Amino acid sequence: MTVGIDLGKGASGASAKVDLEELLATRLLVQGNSGSGKSHLLRRLLEQSAPWVQQCIVDPEGDFVTLADKYGHLVVDAQRTEQELTRIAGRIRQHRVSVVLNLEGLDAEQQMRAAAAFLGGMFDAEREFWYPVLVVVDEAQLFAPAAGGDVSDEARKLSLGAMTNLMCRGRKRGLAGVIATQRLAKLAKNVAAEASNFLMGRTFLDIDMARAADLLGMDKRQAEQFRDLERGRFVGLGPAIARRPVPIAIGPVETSARSVSPKLMPLPDTAPEDAAELIFKIDPEEERRIIRRPPPPPPAPTAEILERLTRQRAEPIAPEPPPSLFPEIDQAEREAALAAVLREIVDDPDAGFRSVAVLYQDFLVRCRIHRVPGVAPDLNNFKRRLAIARAGVDEETAESESWAQAVQMADTLTDDIRGVFLVVAQAALSGSPCPSDATLARAYGTHSPSRARRLLTYFEERGLLVLRTDFHGMRIAVFPELSAETAPGDPNAPDELESRDAAE
Repeated sequence: MTVGIDLGKGASGASAKVDLEELLATRLLVQGNSGSGKSHLLRRLLEQSAPWVQQCIVDPEGDFVTLADKYGHLVVDAQRTEQELTRIAGRIRQHRVSVVLNLEGLDAEQQMRAAAAFLGGMFDAEREFWYPVLVVVDEAQLFAPAAGGDVSDEARKLSLGAMTNLMCRGRKRGLAGVIATQRLAKLAKNVAAEASNFLMGRTFLDIDMARAADLLGMDKRQAEQFRDLERGRFVGLGPAIARRPVPIAIGPVETSARSVSPKLMPLPDTAPEDAAELIFKIDPEEERRIIRRPPPPPPAPTAEILERLTRQRAEPIAPEPPPSLFPEIDQAEREAALAAVLREIVDDPDAGFRSVAVLYQDFLVRCRIHRVPGVAPDLNNFKRRLAIARAGVDEETAESESWAQAVQMADTLTDDIRGVFLVVAQAALSGSPCPSDATLARAYGTHSPSRARRLLTYFEERGLLVLRTDFHGMRIAVFPELSAETAPGDPNAPDELESRDAAE
């Protein structure tokens, strides 16, 4: 069945149709400067396709929440934890509910982290829930920037990775990306290059006009027309739109955004003396809300600052304080307390799917709650301790030379896969069955068993272990350097921790 979405009028006044099924397979990129009608185009596309396909809108300004009143979209407030957003995204794919992810009120880094968690949850959904979803991302240059900005590198990598998965690998999972940006030059090229359909609106900078013309197969002389486009008019090209560039005038919409363009309004007729009273007179209610702060001290003269610095250099270094009369911290007691805190974190079934940064903050809070003496371990030390704790090794095995050698082998791996290796090594040293794909996936922080299998193949390619299968299809992991191997284990068995929690 072919579904044509009516965007508006074409060059000859005929209806400009977009093939929805083709759009789901080939993705769409929209460019237009602020005020070009870019959001109006997205709203028209969403309204026309709402009866036919599930929709997910990543909305940084809260403009699309009005779709909920007429079309039943569920508004998801992004002021939640990343774990909650990932879970919500998985349930959205399962129950096929159209949603608007409202990022209004968050700063740039929080918006990137929230969008990455939400898109990651949709991307990692189980195969049985890979229904087609139209994923619209407004202001995509915020989530897939071409260069670093004021946000941290971690937030940028998470957001850019989620956008890359959406545009590059999302088609097989039923995710059809529709991204809109004010400037192509600010959008990461590997994200923009995956779109096969384009709608280019008004733009003024030469670099953006040149990139738009290049994507549409136009020469430099034709690129000048993007500067003269009126509001709500675009040039479209792509297998879902047309085989040649065509002008499109976007039609009207049934809903409106909460934020609209400013309109000229006459100034109020206020006499000068009345205006002064309105501005300078403090209302009693306002007076109670004002926080009185003392005025800042006057700046010190330059001569006084120089004299103070000279005096500090001339003063002798203070002697070291005498040793404390109190007993030193018992290191064994401290290590036991840290191990208990790590065990609490590992025993949480959801801990495997949280980022290391979130787990580290949880670790610091728990250390304060349990009053662990001394300075808490830094992030790198925490990562190593967490990987060892996830292995669940007992005291006898932990004190053996074989386990120390296994930890040294794990130190040659990156932080994200070190814990998976130690889980398998612990099973080999204790003679336990080889962990299932679900157990290894939780240790890796994913719901995908295939990723866990690829990790085992990677370990085997590195020469760390050898995998073999017995006659019953059970998997055995052999560690030649440790002279140990696991007992046969079912690779398709459920996660041990989840099964234990369900039984309890």
